[in-house]
Amino acid sequence: MAQRYALAESDDDFLTTAARRYIHTVDIAADPAAVWTALTADDALVSWSAVITAAAWTAPRPFGVGTTRTVTLGGAVRLDERFYRWDEGKRMTFTVDSASIPGLRRFAEDIVLTPHAEGTRLTWTFALEGSSALRPLLALAGPANRLLTSTIATGIARRVRTRARN
Repeated sequence: MAQRYALAESDDDFLTTAARRYIHTVDIAADPAAVWTALTADDALVSWSAVITAAAWTAPRPFGVGTTRTVTLGGAVRLDERFYRWDEGKRMTFTVDSASIPGLRRFAEDIVLTPHAEGTRLTWTFALEGSSALRPLLALAGPANRLLTSTIATGIARRVRTRARN
């Protein structure tokens, strides 16, 4: 099994104060239930993001607080996630417990669904912090990370449209 590097636990304070935060808001022409279904599907993430090459729920359904998932980025970086908030149909938040690469200190994501007249507003926050050695690289990679996280957040709208047609 590949080497694992433990990360410090993230919380809501970290999501609002992290130096590297990427917040994306996407309006989706579907009700929150349809968006939630896509977010929690067995093919979640891999079905709408080329960056995410594997994702596996590692806890049984029904999902809730404590649910775990393993996500692989680019076929190389593996993240072990644990959900510390699960408001069914409305909001999910996780912290990354470990990664297959050294240098990450904390990493969390928060996904909020808000109904509106045309469907659902999705707000997806990505927050990360590196070790002192990795911080300069994360600063340089900021624009690329913003683009990468944007493709993950906006990709779900395409996935929901595809599911609605099938």
